[in-house]
Amino acid sequence: MGAGNGTGPTGPEVLFEFTQVGVQMRVAAIDVATATEVVVIAPAAASRGHMEALALAKLRRRLAQEQ
Repeated sequence: MGAGNGTGPTGPEVLFEFTQVGVQMRVAAIDVATATEVVVIAPAAASRGHMEALALAKLRRRLAQEQ
C-alpha cells in the first residue's frame, strides 16, 4: 500500500468489496486515489481471482474513459 499517494508497489491501490446476494456475488472495485467505484456481478461459484480480475478490468476501463 502506498504512503498517502494512493499507489502501491505494483500501481494504483484498489480496494475490493465482496457481497454475496443469493447465488451471485457483487464485487465492487474502488480506486483509492480517485474514489472511483465500479460494480460487477458474478456467479458466487466463480473464483475470487476471476472476480477481482473482472472488476479490476472494468475499473481500469472506467478510469481510462475519465482521462
